[in-house]
Amino acid sequence: MERSAHIERKTNETNIQLSLEIDGEGRADLETGVPFLEHMLDLFTKHGQFNLSVNAKGDIEVDDHHTTEDIGICLGQALREALGDKRGIKRYGNAFVPMDEALAQVVVDLSNRPHLEMRAEFPQQKVGTFDTELVHEFLWKLALEARMNLHVIVHYGKNTHHMIEAVFKALARALDEATTIDPRIKGVPSTKGML
Repeated sequence: MERSAHIERKTNETNIQLSLEIDGEGRADLETGVPFLEHMLDLFTKHGQFNLSVNAKGDIEVDDHHTTEDIGICLGQALREALGDKRGIKRYGNAFVPMDEALAQVVVDLSNRPHLEMRAEFPQQKVGTFDTELVHEFLWKLALEARMNLHVIVHYGKNTHHMIEAVFKALARALDEATTIDPRIKGVPSTKGML
């Protein structure tokens, strides 16, 4: 069964085509106009063993907000669509990732109940031209549209780039675990009989 999805989103602020393959080789094809976000999505793709293609044109002359937010929306929608009825998946994923002095933890539940809990204080408001508050915006829209429970904790760190990089790597690894098919699981992993 091929677990993949293609999402298109066009607004007055952005025009996005995004394709996701859950069972990939870590291949990324990214053109967003937001260099730091591309760097994070490249890491996410590699460490989750996904294939991800994003072509986004947005009003980056204003700032990176709309493009970042809408990519989060599209990625969440693609993840939800690609997972289908979620039969046989592990459902839960947890990953700790160090990046030099920083340590991040991401825990996910592909529960169909969207929630973001984020405990992270970034020392700097910008990394390059990227506003660090957009990390929360991206993750919240991802969790909302994927309809997943997403907990992000940056335990410590000094370098903002390292802290955010650890978050995206941990997110990838937690999602890789949660989306893994476990042959022992019959149907969906819930006593409700559905997710």
